[in-house]
Amino acid sequence: MKNANTENDQPTDLKGTWELTGFYNYKDNVVVDSFEMDPEFRQIKMYTDTKVMWCKHRAADSSEWFGFGTYKYDGDRLTEVLDFGSKVMDEVIDEKKEFIFELELSLNKFQQIELDEYGNRIYSENYVRVE
Repeated sequence: MKNANTENDQPTDLKGTWELTGFYNYKDNVVVDSFEMDPEFRQIKMYTDTKVMWCKHRAADSSEWFGFGTYKYDGDRLTEVLDFGSKVMDEVIDEKKEFIFELELSLNKFQQIELDEYGNRIYSENYVRVE
């Protein structure tokens, strides 16, 4: 990763460990609501050169949520193709393997933004770099 002095400097890749900090909801492509993470809930994403893995932990819930696959990004577009996951996630993967997001990436933060079929922003997951 290149040496950067400001939050707006762009890293060369997503490689590393990231933790979900909150969500934004959008209307007409503008943030209309935001939510911080519940302290009892954690979601971590890890990116290597070509692989992505994520997991969720909720202290009061024994259900498992994780996924593993490949990813690529080019500027403002992130594509994750999941190969397998937890039992619940495998059901999702059976219906949809490829997940495409708008990506806003800075040195220690990123947002993966879900778009509707017209390209309008719906919501984002907001992450901070852990490592």
